[in-house]
Amino acid sequence: MRFRRPEVSIIIPTLNEKHNIAKVLRSVKRVLKNYSYEIIVVDKHSPDGTDRIARSLGAKVMYDDMGKGSALIKGMKSARGNVIVSMDADLSNNPSELMILISGIQIGYDVCMGSRFLTGGGSEDMPAFRKFGNKVFVSLVNLIYGSKYTDMCYGYRSFSRKAVKKLKLREKGFGIETEINIKTRKAGLRAMEVPSYEKKRESGEGKLRSFSDGYRILRTIFRNIFS
Repeated sequence: MRFRRPEVSIIIPTLNEKHNIAKVLRSVKRVLKNYSYEIIVVDKHSPDGTDRIARSLGAKVMYDDMGKGSALIKGMKSARGNVIVSMDADLSNNPSELMILISGIQIGYDVCMGSRFLTGGGSEDMPAFRKFGNKVFVSLVNLIYGSKYTDMCYGYRSFSRKAVKKLKLREKGFGIETEINIKTRKAGLRAMEVPSYEKKRESGEGKLRSFSDGYRILRTIFRNIFS
């Protein structure tokens, strides 16, 4: 028996998201009810049972102990969909925006990136120092690589299968989004930013560490100049 390739693969890295993951998965399923899809949860061996909840709701569960970037890369390698979407597990990404991200790939773009800084976008969870840091990173990347991005450190994105293969991602941590932006530009892929509204995490503790992860993002920016 031959199985049909899913149209959409959703990749969700997780660490201790037992209070959020069920709501995320149910919301995604409602939005994608008319699609053939798969949901891949890449869990960092959460002791709170996040993986068990995800599996009980039909997600494919994989494990990775490195970081967000490593989890996304592992999920992308396993994904079978023609459109591959990365999203967070903390209910900060609005599942209703999935339709825009999927449509961006379907009309011919290689990468479609949610932006909190386009008209119609925004954030409930970005203090002033993080907003300043994001602006610095965006300005640096645009200056060095000749791009015109408005957002840099946001993980709600979609990709064509061709783009995933061409990007050759390797960042293990929170530098992954910056690496995607840079390599999308360097590879000459067709990219589009769309407005996205980031909600505040509903439950649990955020994993981003502003200063240490900010250093990693800077390192990613400069390391890719000569790669």
